[in-house]
Amino acid sequence: MNWLEATAVAFGIVSVYLSVRQNIWSWPTAIVNVLLYVLVFRDAKLYADMGLQVVYFLLSVYGWYEWLHGGENRTQLKVSRATSRMAVTLTAIGLVSLAVLGTFLARSTDAALPYVDSATTSTSLVAQWMMTRKVMENWAVWMAVDVVYVAMFIYKSLYLTAGLYAVFFVLAAMGHREWKASWSADRAVKSAAATAAEAATA
Repeated sequence: MNWLEATAVAFGIVSVYLSVRQNIWSWPTAIVNVLLYVLVFRDAKLYADMGLQVVYFLLSVYGWYEWLHGGENRTQLKVSRATSRMAVTLTAIGLVSLAVLGTFLARSTDAALPYVDSATTSTSLVAQWMMTRKVMENWAVWMAVDVVYVAMFIYKSLYLTAGLYAVFFVLAAMGHREWKASWSADRAVKSAAATAAEAATA
């Protein structure tokens, strides 16, 4: 437990809470969070998660742009649902990434938990990409991976970070509920607009 980890934890909680609220400031606070965790994970020899933070940085920049301009006609992005094709594709990408990264870390580094670290890394990347596109199911993926993260960080004596991921689990459950409500509201508006358009042309 140190000031660096504590600061990273604080920025992480703020960032995820803002994501739950679909607040654009979730992305700049996420950038600060991931840069701090590069140092935290380097010291803990969790190299896959350290590298993951660099990818998170790039995804945070991408997500920042997409949330502002990724919707129809470059408008604000709305919440969507994952398609079957997306689910299959992302699952395949996650499994291949786990196998490749886990094997590399196990054979080439002194990584503490190469395959567990790689599994959480691969799954987190999938969830983070889904978040950049406001795919509602990202929260369900986060809840699953957060459980594993809590156990891993307790094992590595990163107790503040374990607590952070326990909070993340709760926030992910809140995020799923709020994003589902947002998605339902958008569908209701589109349905009402379509009905009005049909009535106008009848």
